[in-house]
Amino acid sequence: MSPRTLIRSAVQLPFFSIDGVGADDLFEHTAAVAQSVDTTGFDALFVMDHFHQLPFLGGASAPMLEGYSLLAALAARTTRVRLGAMVTGVTYRNPALLAKTITTLDVISRGRAIAGLGAAWYEEEHTAFGYDFPSTADRFELLDETIAILRDMFADNAPSRVGAHSRVAGPRNVPGPITPGGPPILVGGSGERRTLPLVARSAQSSNLNCELGEVPGKLERLTSLLADEGRSRDDVNVTVLCSVVVADDEAGAEEKLRAMVAGRGMDPASLDDPGVRSMMLARLMVGSVDRVGEQMAAMCGPDGLDGIVAMLPADVANTEGPAVVAKAFRAAGLMD
Repeated sequence: MSPRTLIRSAVQLPFFSIDGVGADDLFEHTAAVAQSVDTTGFDALFVMDHFHQLPFLGGASAPMLEGYSLLAALAARTTRVRLGAMVTGVTYRNPALLAKTITTLDVISRGRAIAGLGAAWYEEEHTAFGYDFPSTADRFELLDETIAILRDMFADNAPSRVGAHSRVAGPRNVPGPITPGGPPILVGGSGERRTLPLVARSAQSSNLNCELGEVPGKLERLTSLLADEGRSRDDVNVTVLCSVVVADDEAGAEEKLRAMVAGRGMDPASLDDPGVRSMMLARLMVGSVDRVGEQMAAMCGPDGLDGIVAMLPADVANTEGPAVVAKAFRAAGLMD
């Protein structure tokens, strides 16, 4: 297995409903954000692999761009940032086609692709687009099989495999990936019964999707599972996905948070309820550059995370939003 690729700072772009930006301008706006991520110095940029927008972000009637078409276009507009899906539902594509697609992204980007994978969960989307939605156990078996096929095809081994949920008969992958050994395999999720054991066996990178307070327990469990596999944390890059709302001072951050809440159709006054605020902040970092930087630094380090993947819900209309959030990453020592 190839060495891990260290990701300390990353941005995910999950949201395409932007005031004043119509379909004609949507890609150019997204490309401008991606170029800000690239030039500001982030390690990686991710997009979601969904065909419908998520229910809590507007659902099927909201704009959503297909992930790999978007990544290929962004590869041509950026020069250094790594690119991947966070994460590809393995039910959506034949594993051999997925290997070819990610390899093509790696070629277009000259070796910057990340193979982000997950077991899929959005049943409504499967039904709408005509994909089967197998049981959880079957989806994880397919994920395991997909990783094996990707590894073989990244190495141009022309695999022949008949699995419980997939089969290939010697597909060639020419040209092969630019990245030595192929794009790193990232598995998204934080389930301790299936996802983290799969990470420990087969992945070079893990992105946790959990409340921030749960991270230490997830890391402890993953470290134990890695030891069982004869591996260590040095073999796996571990990040957490969270939303980040940051400004130069606390008052500015609070103003941005309340505007974001209002934009989602909620009453900003609901944030004055300690219970509501606590629930919202379970997956969100909010505050001044210094405060958020301190929170990031406390979560990362020798016994913590390797990095943070930030969504920017309060800055989606600002093409320079990544540069704003980068101040907190730098304060945390996660960006040069």
